[in-house]
Amino acid sequence: MSGILAGKRILITGVLMESSIAFHAAKVAQEQGAEVILTAFPRPTLTERIAKKLPKPAKVIELDVTNQEHLDGLEAKVREELGGLDGVVHSIGFAPQDALGGNFLKTSFESVSTAMHVSAFSLKALTMACLPLMPEEGGAVVGLTFDAQFAWPQYDWMGPAKAALEATSRYLARDLGARNVRCNLVSAGPIGSMAAKSIPGFSELAKVWDTRSPLNWDMGDPEPAGKGVVALLSDFFPKTTGEIVHVDGGVHMMGA
Repeated sequence: MSGILAGKRILITGVLMESSIAFHAAKVAQEQGAEVILTAFPRPTLTERIAKKLPKPAKVIELDVTNQEHLDGLEAKVREELGGLDGVVHSIGFAPQDALGGNFLKTSFESVSTAMHVSAFSLKALTMACLPLMPEEGGAVVGLTFDAQFAWPQYDWMGPAKAALEATSRYLARDLGARNVRCNLVSAGPIGSMAAKSIPGFSELAKVWDTRSPLNWDMGDPEPAGKGVVALLSDFFPKTTGEIVHVDGGVHMMGA
């Protein structure tokens, strides 16, 4: 099959709903010639059901990125299925409810620690678990962020967690460059995904795009962000690393 990912093997996390960016990244990746394997937690059966809507079958592996045993066992499971990996998509984020929705000043460190572990440190943990699967010629890691240079309403501790994710990506890019492993992020505009719906007041945050996006922004269309992920996985960005590509309709560059 022809396509910009022809012959590539890609692991994708975070396929929870058909409305998720990760699902559309998987869909476009398959359409562009990739073999795709999915990971899921805490309900692999949910991902297996959603995966049936992809153009081609995709194996689902249970993976809790905070569980070292899961991470240690990932290499063998992927190698058995695909033989190796050319790319990894990190689409994982979580914060306890008391870390969101206007509770910034009251949130406990325990909840902040959970948000940082799941949403930021996991990029490093997942990348290192997958690194032995990547060939000598290198590979690509792509994560998803929500522009961390601003203090968004209701987003609270997910903001610092995304800032930590963005910094983690840069340090991974620095340290993995010698292996020719590129690490980049897509900063997407708001999408009506499961992750978004778990944030109290998310609709208020998303209203910014109604008035400030130069390009028409559709919260119900995750495909543009999915295409951005696939582009960064491809060989069309061979010397781009540590970058954040904005797929947000242009809101990031608009002045006050």
